[in-house]
Amino acid sequence: MDAFPGGDGIVVGVDGSACARTALAWAGRLAARAGMPLLVVRGWSLTTAPRPDCWEPAYVPPLAEYEAAVRRALAADVAAAGVPADVAVSTAAVHRAPVDALLGAAGGAGLLVVGARGRGGARGRLLGSVATSVLRGADCPVTVVRPSRTAPGAGAAREERHESVRSDAR
Repeated sequence: MDAFPGGDGIVVGVDGSACARTALAWAGRLAARAGMPLLVVRGWSLTTAPRPDCWEPAYVPPLAEYEAAVRRALAADVAAAGVPADVAVSTAAVHRAPVDALLGAAGGAGLLVVGARGRGGARGRLLGSVATSVLRGADCPVTVVRPSRTAPGAGAAREERHESVRSDAR
């Protein structure tokens, strides 16, 4: 699923978390400044999808209902992020593990953007498992966006400088 075969687009992963919304807003601003298209991707499964409207106890809705719920959540995330109107935005709800969905979508992309932590349970970690996995597996540059410590939940991103990562392989 190479989203941008020419290498001129930004792929951003979302999962409904505050950190992912911050990453989406940051990627939207960058896409506007760079004149690049933006692809918003959510990898999902039955256990991570929002509950469909037709859900009832002891009833498992059809897969299409879960996908529709994920697409509605994606649209809400994009609307809430305030992506500038001049950015070409597309979305993809991919019924796969988040890492697989993001790496597949980022094939040919110019940049992959993810939040530092998502909906996983390990709050004390520096990076979430999805961020760590895409850093290791992506064929394009990856930006990990962390929320600002000065304004928690405000959606502001904190910029940091990092030394380049070198491989320990010899």
